[in-house]
Amino acid sequence: MRPLFLLVASLLLVGSQIQAQVRAVAPKQMPAADGFGSPAVDAGDYVYVSGQGPRRQDGSTPTNFADQVRQSLRNIKSVIEGVDLNMDHVVYVQVYLEDMNQYGELNKVFADYFPKNPPARAVLGVARVPVPPLQINAVAVRDLAGKQPVSPPNLKPDKSYSPGMLTHDRLFISTMPGSDPSNGKVPDDPGTQVDLALDGLKSIVEAAGLKLSNMVFVNPYLTREVPMQIMNEHYARRFEFGNTPARATIEVSSLPEGVHIAYTGVAVRDLSQRRAIRPKNMPPSPTASPCVFTGDTLYCSAKSGFIPGPNSGIYSATISQQVRQTMRNLLDNLEEADMKFDQVVSTTVYLDDLSELPEFEKVYKQYFSGIPPAQTTVQQIQPAERKSDEEGHYPTLEQVSLIAVRNPSNH
Repeated sequence: MRPLFLLVASLLLVGSQIQAQVRAVAPKQMPAADGFGSPAVDAGDYVYVSGQGPRRQDGSTPTNFADQVRQSLRNIKSVIEGVDLNMDHVVYVQVYLEDMNQYGELNKVFADYFPKNPPARAVLGVARVPVPPLQINAVAVRDLAGKQPVSPPNLKPDKSYSPGMLTHDRLFISTMPGSDPSNGKVPDDPGTQVDLALDGLKSIVEAAGLKLSNMVFVNPYLTREVPMQIMNEHYARRFEFGNTPARATIEVSSLPEGVHIAYTGVAVRDLSQRRAIRPKNMPPSPTASPCVFTGDTLYCSAKSGFIPGPNSGIYSATISQQVRQTMRNLLDNLEEADMKFDQVVSTTVYLDDLSELPEFEKVYKQYFSGIPPAQTTVQQIQPAERKSDEEGHYPTLEQVSLIAVRNPSNH
């Protein structure tokens, strides 16, 4: 019986290690959290850090912008060090700025803070963040083996970010703008802008030895100057119908250097690790898969309170009603992947009005019985006029995209 006992004990030990793989990270040297989410979630291969603002541990914030950027990065550093990593392990960040005029100063601080091989980066102009004037989230890789910056030969180098950052299994891509890479000029035609941004995305992917079919998640960020229909038409031409990446298409207040559209995203290095997920009640889409696996990680498209099917649309007038439908829509995708909310490690929440965050979270947190995911929350544009149209449809008051990690024991 002893060999059997040892086998059972060994399996129990392995099981306990797997269960411990995903854990919340809450360093002591951190200011109070701005919301429900964990400061970070350690998901084994990767650590997902919640959006960090410039608040110090004592609740104060620096007075000048450069120090505010440094404090936000210090807060990320505190989280990363809580899992025995350092800033060299950071491979991707997203920066949300209330004033895009500060972009140049942001670049100077980033170049100083990351003197060698800076992470891939997305910078977005938004209407509000929880602690003004900026918020930064991050993804860190545990194993530095395979980490390598990627840049196509025709792209002008920038000391503040890497155009792409490879890890052992993925490629993280900085925002690629809808401007001429040779001179930075933005064409008048929105379709040309979209194509230039997609060409930039493709150039990073190809510089890493991959193709657009390796993409698992894409964020198209656009201002009102680029019509959504035109963006979708040009975007759909680049991907296989029904097998597109997961996507969160977000209208923002501004983008760096006066562009009106930019793409950022994640690709998987091994195509055999990529698998799209689509609930049976959803038709194939030319623009977005509901979710896409890269190995054990599931990237899911942003969802809103949109009710699918016949007479589809948003019929709820309040954020609490809309978020219930949003979570239902997200759950449909998770269940199709044989997953649940407690396996979600990171979410990005887009609110019509940031002052409604408590009302949003009152409903949102009911869906997580385990550790809260890392969370980034922004108000990307000015609030919509909250009136229904002739068919009773209301404007979108919130959207949520997510990343979930499958427990290896669930294979």
